[in-house]
Amino acid sequence: MKLITRDTDYALRAVCFIAKNKERLYPVSSLVKNLRIPGPFLRKLLQVLHNKGILNSFKGKGGGFSLAKPPEDIFLTDIMHIFQGEFCLNECSLGKGICPHTKDCPLRERILRIEKYVRKELSSVAVASLIK
Repeated sequence: MKLITRDTDYALRAVCFIAKNKERLYPVSSLVKNLRIPGPFLRKLLQVLHNKGILNSFKGKGGGFSLAKPPEDIFLTDIMHIFQGEFCLNECSLGKGICPHTKDCPLRERILRIEKYVRKELSSVAVASLIK
């Protein structure tokens, strides 16, 4: 299990890089060069971030990407949710719906507490705090 997937990691690195100089537009080529992420892969991630309202996209010569909102308003959990879905530490191992042992599972209550704690900690991590 990975807490942060490759998509989330790369997307977060791109957002942080753009946030460091938010007055500027960054073309994909510049981001690829600075972040060392494959171009087609990064372009796909940036388009998803644009579609979800994290980035602005400007086409044409002199175009590129910029933040759509202040770095103080973009959180790690926002990016995780876009690329990973709802945060969950444990699902039924069979993947066939709700486990029949949910009510008497000795781990369930602890896992739910851990999930709540981790979610709270991750939701407090703003991009602004990562670029300082």
